[in-house]
Amino acid sequence: MNKIVEESLRGAAIWDEVKDRLKSSALGLSGGQQQRICIARAIAMKPDVILMDEPTSALDPISTLKVEELIALLKKEYTIVIVTHNMQQAARVSDKTAFFLNGEIIEYDVTNNVFSNPKDQRTEDYVTGRFG
Repeated sequence: MNKIVEESLRGAAIWDEVKDRLKSSALGLSGGQQQRICIARAIAMKPDVILMDEPTSALDPISTLKVEELIALLKKEYTIVIVTHNMQQAARVSDKTAFFLNGEIIEYDVTNNVFSNPKDQRTEDYVTGRFG
């Protein structure tokens, strides 16, 4: 069990920050640290896919950067699906992007294509901020 805990915390880039307080509540950690603890819990299960719903919502810019850097590392080993309304974040961390509208997939492509040359006018309107 200790090995799994350490491997997961290292995998979530949080080990050095929490290794001396493993018996303490995570409620004493920052929001960004708590988010990385949640990611550690997920990777402890060795999933094929990690689903993240607004993984940096309400985090400060430094914590957001740490989570995004972690996502960049993890996507080498896992398929990661992120739901976000943050277009800049989607452009930074995603390899492929799907734009949904009212539960329908409007467009799915390589991220750069979706943001720089969308095929559907509704996608273009959304990514350029004309609606949404």
